[in-house]
Amino acid sequence: MTKIKARESQNVEYKSNWHDKYLEWICGFANAQGAVMYFGVNNDHEVIGLENVDRLMEDIPNKIVTTMGIVADVNLLELDGLEYIEVVVEPSNIPINYRGKYYYH
Repeated sequence: MTKIKARESQNVEYKSNWHDKYLEWICGFANAQGAVMYFGVNNDHEVIGLENVDRLMEDIPNKIVTTMGIVADVNLLELDGLEYIEVVVEPSNIPINYRGKYYYH
């Protein structure tokens, strides 16, 4: 399997699947210095792909906007025939909350 070169750090996260709990992480990154999250990539940086990418490409940006009022770049990427999603979260100038709470990373 091909690996992504960027190492996981405070600004780079790899997740094998999408779960709505990651909206809290996105909020935290927006309240800090921003980050890039990859979904469909395991902890060894290997692209494992995602199911339902078409639905996720619609759902993820909509959930970010409706729950936090911010816009994040959500990109569909492909490597070795496997599709994965990149979410680029920019730092916000104002505090962002998710479900009435402020999260910080």
